[in-house]
Amino acid sequence: MTAFSTEDILLASSILLMVSIIISRSLGKFGIPALVLFLGVGILAGSEGIGGIYFNDSQSAQSLGTIALTIILFSGGLDTRWESTRPVLWRGVMLSTFGVFITAILVGLFAYWFLNFSLLEGLLLGAIVSSTDAAAVFSILRSKNIGLKNNLRPTLELESGSNDPMAYFLTVSFTFLIANPGASIWQLVPMFFIQMVLGALIGLLMGRFMTLTINRIRLEQEGLYPAMTLAMVFFTYAFTNVIGGNGFLAIYIAAVILGNSRYLHKGSLTRFYDGLAWLMQILMFLTLGLLVFPSQILPVIGIGILISLFLIFVARPLSVFIGLSFFRTTLQEKLYVSWVGLRGAVPIVFATYPLLAGVERSDMIFNIVFFIVLTSVMLQGTTLSLVAKWLNLDQKSESLRRIRLGEDMGYDTMSTLVEIKLADGSPAAGKSLLQLHLPKVSLVVLIDRQGKFITPNGSTVLEAGDKLMVLMEHEKELENVQRVLNG
Repeated sequence: MTAFSTEDILLASSILLMVSIIISRSLGKFGIPALVLFLGVGILAGSEGIGGIYFNDSQSAQSLGTIALTIILFSGGLDTRWESTRPVLWRGVMLSTFGVFITAILVGLFAYWFLNFSLLEGLLLGAIVSSTDAAAVFSILRSKNIGLKNNLRPTLELESGSNDPMAYFLTVSFTFLIANPGASIWQLVPMFFIQMVLGALIGLLMGRFMTLTINRIRLEQEGLYPAMTLAMVFFTYAFTNVIGGNGFLAIYIAAVILGNSRYLHKGSLTRFYDGLAWLMQILMFLTLGLLVFPSQILPVIGIGILISLFLIFVARPLSVFIGLSFFRTTLQEKLYVSWVGLRGAVPIVFATYPLLAGVERSDMIFNIVFFIVLTSVMLQGTTLSLVAKWLNLDQKSESLRRIRLGEDMGYDTMSTLVEIKLADGSPAAGKSLLQLHLPKVSLVVLIDRQGKFITPNGSTVLEAGDKLMVLMEHEKELENVQRVLNG
């Protein structure tokens, strides 16, 4: 076997990274999800592609996938705004627990009854593909800037960010039952509650601890703050797992708490983790692409198609309709949530657990899972905007530029400067600022009118297309300001 030097590895990695980013930028305009392109580059670079790089190390792929998922969940949690998540909290929790469980059971029974799997093998396959993928959902919804009515977007992001712990527990549990035929399924019930309770508790404590640590420890070099928080992120995951809790749940909860708190260098840290999460996504998909041998996928395409169709059109919709039956939701909303059942790299990472445990037919399960993920991202990932329009759930999503004053400099303030563009037909157009009755805690400090800047006063008359820089005492006033300016 040829030994590769450090320079060889760095050269190959840098070329793959650059090629992946350039291709995603070039082909993304045609509606092809970047995640699929990263996978494709990995496959092409693999032993059966033009690159000829032989990679068959499931342990390394699983380790990298775990590290990447930890960072992706943490970055997603930092971006989760509590004010938009709170109204849909229990919807998201129901989908991320009960919904995942129902999906796993339905897919497992389908594989057992119709595809010659044993019951436990079918349930293991169902568990692996039961959760929606945070990386896929976050990247597609945010990169395409998809606007959705009725708090659907925070519901989908909350579900995808919080359902990996349940899928992880089910995957590890069914792997354990297959590898240990004498074990009882009832052993898993107390284990489930212990994992979830410890994960939630450690997440809450570490979220508070991270906030206090960042604010109390005054480091001389700003560049040390990302290093310190990264150490706390990995500690949270590892410590929670060591004491028997669910590390993925702890990471997500800690990130949500930190992201909704005031702490030093908040803007720079959020940008750091956003960039790091993208890097981890690319590395994860490239690695998993290298791990796949296309010749081994061809024999399972028939089974993969059947399971994919069942998952997309039966199992996912049933789990969503049952999970959301406890809440006031419309048929269109349930249909759209059902369609956003994106599977990404996480199921492929989870499929390495039975591989490493030596489970019989684990190679077949891995290849089926890879095909399911590819089908899901290609079919569902490319049609999210279109389906939202069909169901009349789309709305214009304006990208608001925000500057949270003070948080990068350490001042104890929640003031926010937001750029808002007056839309065509805005009720504020043709009126003076004095006539608008904006909330008292907000102030228009600057107007950009076709590239010319105007310092406003009460008599300044607004025009459609104006870009207003609005200073607000608290970002929770944004909805009221938007209502006055754009209806």
